[in-house]
Amino acid sequence: MPCFVDYLCALQNFYMLKSGVKIFSGNASGELAEKIAGFYGQDLGKCVIQKFSDGEFQPKFDESVRGDYVFLVQSTYAPSDNIMELLMMIDAARRASAGYITAVIPYFGYARQDRKDKPRVSIASKLMANLLAKSGANRIMTMDLHAPQIQGFFDIPMDHLDSSAIFIPYIENLKIENLTFASPDVGSTNRVREVASYFEAEMVICDKQRKRANEIASMTVIGDVKDRNIVLIDDICDTAGTLTKSAAMLMDKGAKSVRAFCTHPVLSGKAYENIENSVLSELVVCDTIPLRNHCDKIKVLSTAQLFSVAIRNAHENKSINSLFIHSQLREKNKRNEI
Repeated sequence: MPCFVDYLCALQNFYMLKSGVKIFSGNASGELAEKIAGFYGQDLGKCVIQKFSDGEFQPKFDESVRGDYVFLVQSTYAPSDNIMELLMMIDAARRASAGYITAVIPYFGYARQDRKDKPRVSIASKLMANLLAKSGANRIMTMDLHAPQIQGFFDIPMDHLDSSAIFIPYIENLKIENLTFASPDVGSTNRVREVASYFEAEMVICDKQRKRANEIASMTVIGDVKDRNIVLIDDICDTAGTLTKSAAMLMDKGAKSVRAFCTHPVLSGKAYENIENSVLSELVVCDTIPLRNHCDKIKVLSTAQLFSVAIRNAHENKSINSLFIHSQLREKNKRNEI
């Protein structure tokens, strides 16, 4: 006989499926959240962020969330108001008796502070994980963490989506000849290798040494790029210094063209100027962070449909395995066999 705990879990899952799904957004990801809700087939939930004259703010849901499956969409890029806003939305939903709260964080800020790389510093990404769990989130959904092991910082379930599901179809449509993939640093090697394997293409590595944050001392290319069309892949484009210097070096080594794919367009400092003046054919990014300026070389691909599918599967207790690159590779092999 099934134990009583299993019965209660099954009963809870039944009532969760019967409850409604409501998608809300903070100020940081309003446009993306609208698209996600549209792909899901419903309107974005009504939530107002009231601002006070002293700089404080207070989220308020203008509709009931009692017993509902609530998804709160908010990227946590700078300023820090964005993460605080999300934490307060989670707390408000919990106090309003939401049935299950998922924080959908397209860009997880502070992910680059994932270890003590010098004495007496904070591990901010672990702190963010603790805050999200303590505020009342039941699940986290995000995309392309800077370090995948950050998933281990969370004591609640996490769905970690992969931007390759968006980038691969775009690259396929380009029909690039003599294609070679490049990793802008050693840390991105595994991510790039998976995509290169999908296309059965070669891969090179741009090995860099930093003087300090956002400043490169030296860089070398590991591999042959002569007469090749290069696709650089990275998770974050911040000042675009690494990216543009990698592209210039690859062209100097004999590459025909260089284009870059980066999930999160942080684009701080002189990033737009660096990109505009670079040898890059184009920079393709996702809409996890809204662009502040226009640049002819930057193309934005939407993550909305991917997140909407993940949200539906999470609500219906279905696997999201089909959204990952190994599933796409399996489907590609099946097509080739036919």
